Amino acid sequence: MNNHSEGKRFRVIISGRVQGVYFRANTQRQAHLLGLSGWVKNRPDGRVETVFEGAHDKVDRMLAWCKTGHPPARVDHVDSTEEDADGSFTDFKILYD
Repeated sequence: MNNHSEGKRFRVIISGRVQGVYFRANTQRQAHLLGLSGWVKNRPDGRVETVFEGAHDKVDRMLAWCKTGHPPARVDHVDSTEEDADGSFTDFKILYD
């Protein structure tokens, strides 16, 4: 059972060279390392969108990671919005549209 008050959730949209450079796979790997749940997907506009939820400190670390990514990705801009954590995710998935 998840305690909503103990978790934090962010929706993040990342711009730059983030498609075709394993950004989704590396985002998933980082989320797994931090014990976060949520998802990541490519957007039709060339950006990557991710939602992740978990312990406050881990979410903060993931948010910082999103601002740099993993080579050879190049992050130009990050839009992040905090949302209500509801514990609805069971793992961290790559979504394919």
